[in-house]
Amino acid sequence: MNEPATPALIVYDGDCIFCQSYVRFMRLRETIGGVELLDARSGDPRIAGFQKQGFDLNEGMLFVFEDRIYHGDEAVNLLAILSSSSSLFGRINRALLSNGTAARLIYPLLKLGRRATLRLRGRPLIPADLDPRPDGW
Repeated sequence: MNEPATPALIVYDGDCIFCQSYVRFMRLRETIGGVELLDARSGDPRIAGFQKQGFDLNEGMLFVFEDRIYHGDEAVNLLAILSSSSSLFGRINRALLSNGTAARLIYPLLKLGRRATLRLRGRPLIPADLDPRPDGW
């Protein structure tokens, strides 16, 4: 398969152990080629850009693929469809989340698990404005 000119991008919460595990076990490189993982807490200026576009990173991860941004349940749905099913995780992920309706129903439970885990670990939610410029300009 030819790699796209721009690698796919997954924006996830690096303080969430479930999010870390999910992106670690995704085997997208086998099916779509280049994939960049970006921790939403990293300070990367693209994060502030996504927030300015209206994406709430506490409400869902982002998957940028072929110049389109997928958020939350749409992101995990497409990730499940595109990911390799060569592992047990891949087969389970695909079985549960490759159906759009199932992804919409399951995703709120995934968000709840993330929030509960962050709270138990004493970690805050992702700040709503991660503009790296101190003056906001």
